[in-house]
Amino acid sequence: MKFIKWLLALVVTLILLVTVYLTVFFDPNDFKPEIVDAVKKQTGRELVITDDLSWTFFPVIGINLGGVSLSNPEGFTPKAMLEVNKAVAEVALMPLFSQQIEIAELSLDGATINLVTRKNGTSSFDGLSGDNSKKAATPAAETSSNAKLNDINIGGISITNTQINMIDEAKKQTQVFTLKSFTLGEFALEQFAPIAFEFSATMPDMTVSSEGKGELKLSRDFTQLVVNGLKIDTVVEGESIPNKKLETSISLATQIALDKQQLSVDIAQLSAASITAAGKVGVNYATKIPQINADFQVGDIDLDTLLPKMDTAAATEQAPAASTPAVEPDLSALKQLDVKLKLTVKSIKVANLSTQNWLMDVGIKNGVLDLTKLNADLYQGKLLVSAQVDARQAVASYQFDKKVTGVQIRPLLKDAADVDLLAGTANFDVKGKGKSLIPEQLKKNLLANGHFDINDGALYGVNIPQMIRSAQAKLKGNLSPETKEERKTDFSSLTGSFSLDNGVATNPDLAMSSPLLRLAGKGTANLLTEALDYRLTTSLVNSLKGQGGSDKDALAGIDIPLAITGTFQKPEYALDTKALLNNQLKEETDKAKEKLKDSLLKKLGGF
Repeated sequence: MKFIKWLLALVVTLILLVTVYLTVFFDPNDFKPEIVDAVKKQTGRELVITDDLSWTFFPVIGINLGGVSLSNPEGFTPKAMLEVNKAVAEVALMPLFSQQIEIAELSLDGATINLVTRKNGTSSFDGLSGDNSKKAATPAAETSSNAKLNDINIGGISITNTQINMIDEAKKQTQVFTLKSFTLGEFALEQFAPIAFEFSATMPDMTVSSEGKGELKLSRDFTQLVVNGLKIDTVVEGESIPNKKLETSISLATQIALDKQQLSVDIAQLSAASITAAGKVGVNYATKIPQINADFQVGDIDLDTLLPKMDTAAATEQAPAASTPAVEPDLSALKQLDVKLKLTVKSIKVANLSTQNWLMDVGIKNGVLDLTKLNADLYQGKLLVSAQVDARQAVASYQFDKKVTGVQIRPLLKDAADVDLLAGTANFDVKGKGKSLIPEQLKKNLLANGHFDINDGALYGVNIPQMIRSAQAKLKGNLSPETKEERKTDFSSLTGSFSLDNGVATNPDLAMSSPLLRLAGKGTANLLTEALDYRLTTSLVNSLKGQGGSDKDALAGIDIPLAITGTFQKPEYALDTKALLNNQLKEETDKAKEKLKDSLLKKLGGF
């Protein structure tokens, strides 16, 4: 026991002697001029320490400093690059003898960092790294790699009122990032410690405020970092933001394998505006281009509520901007991505077009985006798409294969283009390729071929039987007003193939059949001007009975020319009455010839 008492007395005596020595003979303020001169030689900057440096001792050893500033290069505004109001670092003394670090307190308050980029391209960072920076770093790195710590304990870390001002003189813009607070609670290896932060940013076109809290744990061998229960709430405001304000919230857990340079994130809940999602993300950042694998499940997405609403007056005011030449979108960032994404979405509504049950597989690698699969429910039918976008050249190229089966075409056309032209159950397939993603160039450069068939449908805006009946009545001299009937032509099938080149879809084999009519012909649809130009021939299979006709119609079997012109929004239908008259006269002449022939045969005894 006496030995232990003497040993403790000796230790306390040594600590007291060290304390007296440091206090009386080793004033840290004596080194301020040397520190200032060293910084001046290394960087050419002025370091100012206005407050006195002070020691703290047993049970912790540390130093307090304040009033610190480091200047920007000469001629920069503001003059100071870094200003610190107060900094405190305190380390427990006794555990150091056992290669254990116990940090009683680390705190930083009132730090301001001014990062300036001038018009000539120089910045606040110029000159900070001297010639000996790399040489000095090497032994330090070796020393740290050879050092081994048995434990780390931190009483707490606090950073408050830290502000970063990013000033771009060329753009005359200033962005302000403020870390109002960051705290790390009591921390020890292999134990979870609480963390919290509050952050805000002011940029030219938006403001951001964010706060979060959670807990983290570091393994004893420094290879695994785990963050649990991290919840971050963010508010973004600005004119370019949907509805000028966007609120987001995310709850996640993450694991980082520091030795393997791998990261995994489990997102329990993500919400942005009215959109909710969950999923997992894995990142391997040991490779030159980080490899990212993601799998997300998303709820309902209504993009119409997020996109800005533009009234006619606003559109008129912005009309001159449309004359500005369009440029290709910059997709060069795709070259720096290696991503695989699986995505399911409950429903998507955009431009009033509704789809459900999305299932999508996407890959991005070496500047090529591959949409290997996209399935969705579309107006009681199915949509299946595969596509590829190649962004390795300045002007991107693309190709796609699209199939639509069992879709109700009328509500689809109404919602997608406000066109009430066609009804029925549609099947549609098309393959295409092209270059350029500028909307107008996309229409011009697209080369495609496809086929369609629509069953049990109707053509809206025209009643072909009524048109024929009216034309027939007028040819007979009946000029009485037409009866009011719905402008609709029912059909059992409508089929055709098409090719698309230079913005014009050519349909050489349009065919429509119904119990009353047969219609066939060809035409074009211009995607740039939305102009229609079809020349068709229709013929009656039977009488028009049931649609205002007689039991046996005089025009049955006669080819009747029909033209469709106008636009997608306002198609125009017209019968060629002149050709109709000629065809009818020819039919009647042929019938008269047959009657005369039969009469002569009878008179000649059947010869």
